[in-house]
Amino acid sequence: MIKRTLYFGNPAYLSLKQEQLVIHLPEVVKNKDLPENFKKEAKATIPIEDIGVVILDHQQITITHGLTEKLLENNCALITCDSNHMPHGLLLPLEGNTTQTERFKNQIEASLPLKKQLWQQTVQAKIENQAYVLEQQTGAIVKNMKVWANNVRSGDPDNYEARAAVYYWANLFPQIDGFSRFREGIPPNNLLNYGYAILRAVIARSLVGSGLLPTLGIYHRNKYNAYCLADDIMEPYRPFVDKLVCEIVTSGADINILSKDIKAQLLQIPVLDVIINNQRSPLMIAAGQTTASLAQCFNGELRKIKYPSLE
Repeated sequence: MIKRTLYFGNPAYLSLKQEQLVIHLPEVVKNKDLPENFKKEAKATIPIEDIGVVILDHQQITITHGLTEKLLENNCALITCDSNHMPHGLLLPLEGNTTQTERFKNQIEASLPLKKQLWQQTVQAKIENQAYVLEQQTGAIVKNMKVWANNVRSGDPDNYEARAAVYYWANLFPQIDGFSRFREGIPPNNLLNYGYAILRAVIARSLVGSGLLPTLGIYHRNKYNAYCLADDIMEPYRPFVDKLVCEIVTSGADINILSKDIKAQLLQIPVLDVIINNQRSPLMIAAGQTTASLAQCFNGELRKIKYPSLE
């Protein structure tokens, strides 16, 4: 079942009742002129089991501990945003799989050659997806990127990922003068940052559900990064976000601010169509297949991670 992504951008009281997330609006609750029966009816409920991601984007949101506990118990990713309305924190469950101890052990003891092979597969999938997006969105030449993808060796010692990234970002938004990809850069970097944060939460949630440690990466090793493995595994998924952002830019929308309409489009990332195992699937479901295959690689059942493609 596809889990729902819930976004809260206004003051709200969020609580738990009978396995349901209950939403109360403060302006309704505090209004003494409204009848009590109207106040009781002016609430919304959503089954906890239907929720995959919750985004809290207002400083006057109140959420009960009971609701937080139940969301985490059902492997929901809880994202908090800062005063600039950008994702700032991510809360995930500590336990997400019945054989978690065994899977942790396999992940921790994974050999360096295996990790290098897994990173090779990750980089190849990323470059192939980037090439597709670049060609489809701009018509740019991508023969070189396809060659680079084929030439990636174990561990990517030739750093084809970086070569592809330089070419990709230099050509993806030709209509925007001076565009370069970095976090504090000019728009649509703001849209990319927001989309990647949602994607990261989806991948981290799937890793926990597969009994893996999001902290322990196969390539990323920053000691200050709590989600190194999520950052590894999300790499081939990034082009799906890039494609969506390209479509928003092409539509003529004002990308200087993250409007409600733009956020609404970016919140569709978990349900974007991807192709995995030669079948179409929502991105969130595909992420679960990817992380499950990674767990199998760690325990010796598989030699290849299942990554999605755009064609």
